[in-house]
Amino acid sequence: MAKKKVLAYEDLKTLKETFEKMNNDKSKLALSLLDEAYFCGNTLKKLKEKVEKDGVVTEMCQGNYNIDRENPALKSYNTTIKNYQTLIKQITELLPNESENNGDNFENDDLGDDE
Repeated sequence: MAKKKVLAYEDLKTLKETFEKMNNDKSKLALSLLDEAYFCGNTLKKLKEKVEKDGVVTEMCQGNYNIDRENPALKSYNTTIKNYQTLIKQITELLPNESENNGDNFENDDLGDDE
C-alpha cells in the first residue's frame, strides 16, 4: 500500500497548479472550490488567533453583572473548520487518478493549519 500524504493548507497552491493544467469542467469546479478553501483557511487562522488571545470562554456584560460564555470566535472557528474539511474532501475527490498525479495520494483525515 502506498504511503498517503496528508493535505495541508500549503498544498492548496500545488493543487491549484494541477487543476489549472487540466483545463476541463472538473478543473473549473475544483478551482472555484480552491478559492473558497483559501478563504476558509485564512479565516481559520484569524479566528484561531482570536481564540488564543481571548480564550475559549469570554465575559459578557449583562446589565449590572457579567456572565461567562463561549467565545463567539470559537463557534465560528468550529463551523468554518467543518466547512473547510468538506471543501478539501470535495477538492481531493476531483484530483486525477493516482497514475496521472505522479503517485501523490492525499488523505484529508488530518486537516489542520500547520500545528
